[in-house]
Amino acid sequence: MKRRQIIFGIGLVAILAALFTWNFSRGNRTSTTNTNSSSSQTTTASTSLQTDKDLSGDNDVLVVYFSRTKGVSDGPLKTGHTKVIADHIAKATKADEYEIVPQKPYPDDYEETADQAREEQEEDARPAIANDLPDISGYETIFIGSPVWWSEYPMIVRTFLDAEAEELADKTLIPFTTHLGSGLGNTQEQLESQFPNAKVLDGFSIRGEEETVKNAKNEVNDWLKEIGVTN
Repeated sequence: MKRRQIIFGIGLVAILAALFTWNFSRGNRTSTTNTNSSSSQTTTASTSLQTDKDLSGDNDVLVVYFSRTKGVSDGPLKTGHTKVIADHIAKATKADEYEIVPQKPYPDDYEETADQAREEQEEDARPAIANDLPDISGYETIFIGSPVWWSEYPMIVRTFLDAEAEELADKTLIPFTTHLGSGLGNTQEQLESQFPNAKVLDGFSIRGEEETVKNAKNEVNDWLKEIGVTN
C-alpha cells in the first residue's frame, strides 16, 4: 500500500511539472509574437517617416526639375539625366527637390515624344501637372531644370512657371539643362523675359548622355562655386 502511494505521488509530481513547462513555453511564444509584431509596426512607421518629402521651406534653396527615363535618345534609363543633375545640385546646396510630373505621360518612343513636344510648342500649350505644386514662398533661390526640347523648356515646365509666376517674380532663378547639342537653348532668356524683377544667374548645361551625366558631379560643383550658390 505504502509503495503504491509513493508511485502515485511521483506520477502526480511529474504531471504537474509537465503542465508548468507547457504553460511557460506557451507564455514565451506569446510574448515573442507580440514583441515581433510591435517591432514590425515600429519599422513600418519609421520607413514611412523617412520616405515623406519635406517641402516646408526649412532650406532656402529649391531644385525644380522635369526629367524622363523613357522617350529619350539613349533610353530607357534607370534615372533620368536631368534628375541626376538635379540630385547633384540638391546635395551640394542642401536643397529641397520638386519633380514636375505630367498628368498625361509623354510617349515612350523618342520620335513620338519629339513630335508631341513640337506640337505643344506650336500651340503654346500648357500640359497639366499631376502632382500638387509646392509652396515656394519660403525659398530664395530656385533652380529650374529639364531637357531642352526644340531649343527651349518643355511646355510642361512653362506650366509650372506660369502657375508659380507671382512667387517666382522676385526670386533668384537658375536654369539647368540636359541636351543633345543645344546647350541651355533659350531657357535663360525665357526666365529673364518672364521674370524681369528676378535675379537670373548663369545656368548649367550638359549633354544628355549616360556616361557624361554620371560623371558630372565635379562640373556641377565648379559651376555652383562660380555662381556663388553653395553650402
